[in-house]
Amino acid sequence: MASDPLELPGRGCPRRLHCRVLQSPLAGVSDRIFRALVRRWSEQALLFTEMVNATSLELGHGRAKVEELGQETGPIAVQLFDHRPMAMAEAARRAEAAGAYWIDINMGCPVKKIAKKGGGSGLIRDPQLATRIIKAVTAAVQVPVTVKTRLGWCGSDADPLSWCLQLQDAGAQLLTLHGRTREQGFKGSADWGAIAAVKQALTIPVIANGDINSPDDARRCLEQTGADGVMVGRGSMGAPWLVGQIDASFKGQPIPPTPGPLERLLLAREQLLALVEARGDHGLLIARKHMGWTCTGFPGAPQLRQQLMRAPTPEAAVELLNAAAASVATAAAAC
Repeated sequence: MASDPLELPGRGCPRRLHCRVLQSPLAGVSDRIFRALVRRWSEQALLFTEMVNATSLELGHGRAKVEELGQETGPIAVQLFDHRPMAMAEAARRAEAAGAYWIDINMGCPVKKIAKKGGGSGLIRDPQLATRIIKAVTAAVQVPVTVKTRLGWCGSDADPLSWCLQLQDAGAQLLTLHGRTREQGFKGSADWGAIAAVKQALTIPVIANGDINSPDDARRCLEQTGADGVMVGRGSMGAPWLVGQIDASFKGQPIPPTPGPLERLLLAREQLLALVEARGDHGLLIARKHMGWTCTGFPGAPQLRQQLMRAPTPEAAVELLNAAAASVATAAAAC
């Protein structure tokens, strides 16, 4: 099942997925450079931009997140968030014009500054507004419109079946469901059983999200939930190969090996240089977290990560990575 294409009709603009593993939109992570690395291991996976604020897009901020889609290959969706239906509709039109494979509406982000304004998971507490947003966006574009959400606001009042059925009735063509409430954030374990219950109740495709950090996790999740696919989130931080590994597992193909220490160091350097080229010295600040996630699994890795976090310039960080790579290569040659 997980190897067959999945098709969404849209409004006369159908979209087909040949990979049932989706790369989650990750704020401050899933930029164009990160997506290019994920694409190296998975040519067909649906990738997402970082979340795009419809109001900011309206004011001219963050347009590069949308306008740069034309520079990339493979399907890429744009995820939008806001509490104003018409702003969301206009942002969706912009994203579609830029080449978005489909439009995803964020109704699950737990960040307080977003939720308290009625965006992200805040919409769980205002189902009528959520319905208006879906209908406005669906009417504005031809491509499919999907929703990413959570089980509920908190454990005491969570009613994922009623909530998700309402999203389906409003016009969502696919639902990605994170198996936690907004109150949980990313704590505790994802409730795959609740996702299974929603999958049984809905007629649209359901993508399971939460605690999927390996091909084994992904296969167990599909077995338990009966979902139509999985979305990989935080597990891909520092591991852009994970989507491709899971996809290969689903299709019964050889699973690409996890990169070893030397490959990780070279990958970290490549990402750093690309970020600096795109963002100048600010690229180093962005790269620090990526280097911290990627530079693991070899002697001296903790000390290297500490040094990289303190590197004052991109050149200093490159020198540290080069020295570590040379040390790892020498140790491997001596074995």
